[in-house]
Amino acid sequence: MKAMILAAGRGTRLHPLTEHKPKALVTVGGRALLELVIERLKKFGVTSLIINVHHHARQIIDFVKQHDSFGIHIEFSVEEELLDTGGGLKKARPFFDDADYFLLHNADVLTDMDYSRLFTSLQSSSALACLAIRRRKTSRYLLFDPQFRLCGWQNVKTDSLRLVKPDLKEYQPFSFMGVQALSVKIFDYLPERRVFSLIDAYLQIAEKNKTILGLAEEKARWLDLGKMENLKQAEQLFSDFIGEKPNQ
Repeated sequence: MKAMILAAGRGTRLHPLTEHKPKALVTVGGRALLELVIERLKKFGVTSLIINVHHHARQIIDFVKQHDSFGIHIEFSVEEELLDTGGGLKKARPFFDDADYFLLHNADVLTDMDYSRLFTSLQSSSALACLAIRRRKTSRYLLFDPQFRLCGWQNVKTDSLRLVKPDLKEYQPFSFMGVQALSVKIFDYLPERRVFSLIDAYLQIAEKNKTILGLAEEKARWLDLGKMENLKQAEQLFSDFIGEKPNQ
């Protein structure tokens, strides 16, 4: 099983912690976020991993090497300029040439969700991607129709609404959990440009009547650690993750 961790961002919401280190190496209970995510992926069966890096990229590369790549095959996609989530995935395309499906995981997300549910939904449909979603108060929402097909995006702070079909009447808002399973066919539908948001690309794909699915995960533990106030909460919510003995 192959996977990619998105770790190139500047982590501005975690300043000043990220002034001299990348967000992926911010620690919770003495362990780096990147280490915790890699260990979860290993437990799921990921044996080959690529990590995109930009902000303090050398620190992440050295950290992984110092840990002997955590006992799996790990490569790096170094971005000289930030390519955003979509551009970062597109740059890593050669890594997935021998895969049918793969997992894409934000470096600042911890969850105990069953990743296999994403792949089951993806493989039993004609969807190009299946996104883990949940009901949570936030400023930006992904919108899904009754069949959980992506049909729009909403920013409640700016009162912005984008629908795949302007006359669509029935849809429901969910927050994105930062974890998703993708078909390798997704690369055939990504924009030509180098820098772009993956969510924006998904909306364009949906406008072409291709399916991007959502999978509601309401029971799984989940936390966005890109926010300073969530770091302390993570030590309690994921104390078992943090205290878990790494399996090299």
